[in-house]
Amino acid sequence: PTIIRLKEKVSPHQNTKAQQTHSTMPSYAEQPSIAVEVLSASVGGAFSSSALYPLELLKTKVQAAEASSSTDEEKDDGDDDNDSSSTGNGTIALAKRIYDKGGISAFYAGVETSAIQSATEKALYFFAYTGLKNAYALTTASNRIGTLPNLALGCAAEWAHLPITLPIDCLTTKIQTDKSGKGAFTLLCAMLSEKGLGGMYKGVQAYTILCFKPAIQYTVYEQIKRIMLVARQKKNQRYRGGAGDTLSSAEAFLLGMVSRTIATVLVFPYIRAKVMMQSGSDEKKKSIGSMMGEILKEGGMKGLFQGLGPELTRGVLSAALMMMMKERIGWAVGKVIDGR
Repeated sequence: PTIIRLKEKVSPHQNTKAQQTHSTMPSYAEQPSIAVEVLSASVGGAFSSSALYPLELLKTKVQAAEASSSTDEEKDDGDDDNDSSSTGNGTIALAKRIYDKGGISAFYAGVETSAIQSATEKALYFFAYTGLKNAYALTTASNRIGTLPNLALGCAAEWAHLPITLPIDCLTTKIQTDKSGKGAFTLLCAMLSEKGLGGMYKGVQAYTILCFKPAIQYTVYEQIKRIMLVARQKKNQRYRGGAGDTLSSAEAFLLGMVSRTIATVLVFPYIRAKVMMQSGSDEKKKSIGSMMGEILKEGGMKGLFQGLGPELTRGVLSAALMMMMKERIGWAVGKVIDGR
């Protein structure tokens, strides 16, 4: 009887301790599946990029206006799409000139390259980001990742895909700002013959800061998403499992808009300088710092933020669409792959 009573006293303590140990140790199954993240991000990225490509084209032309006006090419055609007057007359006037010159198809020049670039970038980013997050969770024995570690992981994930995606990004920018009507392959050959492989990495210096853009965007998104889901589960226990593990389409869309806006405004001067470097054809090699200095000298702070409106319009809608698609696709693919 004494032994039985002892077991009864010890047993609850052991059970509680076991439960505490189990709750602090993250299960691999609880970590995001890399396959789910990569597939959903890739499809979402390609879809949002293609759907909003006309806005992408317009914002690139506006941002590259100064770079184009500084070359001899601006003298060739008074009504050129990339001349500096496009900024003064506004984005709508620029869109009208593009339409008058080439019709609807002119707004989709280079859409295939952009879709490939976006799908590849998102797939590689989330492959690295999810893998790093899972490794961090297993190393620290915690499913919760703080803001600063999340930013660091996001920056590392951004640099992981640049060797592959930056050349595609550079080619896409060249297609969007080209005035000769050459095809993607012809422009690629011209870029390689002029500058070699190094020419495909124009503006890479900007990524010392631009790597924070997706890091800030997805950190804000993930942190707010986690708070929302935890609050939802506390409010109503029936949300555990199933659709309660993800945001609704409307929630993901709005949260994607907010997170992208914050990230874009913070790093936009570097985005402008990168586009100008990629679209320009100047012989002498400029650093990102000297390019920003030129912009500041010629246009002041307003020049640094030239094209912010189109960038926000396209970027915010693109991020919102991508995150909405990613949440929905991720939930559906997760049920198939992981049996969730």
